[in-house]
Amino acid sequence: NPAFTIFQSLSDPLRQFGVRDKEEQRKLIGEIMEAVNMRAEYMDRYPHEFSGGQRQRIGIARALMVDPEMIICDEPVSALDVSIQAQVLNLLMKLKEDRNLTYVFITHNLSVVEYISDRIAVMYLGRIVELSSTEEIFSNTMHPYTEALLSAIPIVDPGNKHSRIVLEGDVPNPVNPPSGCHFHPRCKKCMEICKQKQPELKKHIINGVEHFCACHLFDEQAENA
Repeated sequence: NPAFTIFQSLSDPLRQFGVRDKEEQRKLIGEIMEAVNMRAEYMDRYPHEFSGGQRQRIGIARALMVDPEMIICDEPVSALDVSIQAQVLNLLMKLKEDRNLTYVFITHNLSVVEYISDRIAVMYLGRIVELSSTEEIFSNTMHPYTEALLSAIPIVDPGNKHSRIVLEGDVPNPVNPPSGCHFHPRCKKCMEICKQKQPELKKHIINGVEHFCACHLFDEQAENA
């Protein structure tokens, strides 16, 4: 809130959880601000006095005020410059280790996902289509939608180019999704069953690793094995 000082914004969750003594609030806020690489005396300033990266760190501090076990991060670095993104991501990783945190990290940036995540759930129109460890998703991709997403990641090495998978058509209306597999109108591997029956998220074991995928293509392969 631009009308509130940082102290006012960060003390609100403390009040909600029963910490009403002002001195205790200032002590706790100072500790958290230092944990996110901000000086404690900044708590009496207003948001407009800080850069975008600093404001994001203050937002992280607010999430930490009640000592959570899990934090939901919805596009936490999408509005930041790349250099500032790296600083915020490194801070999140440090806080994760120091405070034994779990993050639910929601983002469209797959490079960020690969850097910060231990497990990845790929969603399309509100349904999980693929789920496994980060290493497994990037090295043994199964679902056609995941393949298309990964093909869009820019590659710096000119000797390691790959073909971009371009998805045709528009994203369907999630209120009135297509029949069967919601992805079938845009999938180049679509089969007749895909138009009729919604695939279940089924477990596969690849190189000893659990890999969940909702795709009839792999049901067919299992039946023909």
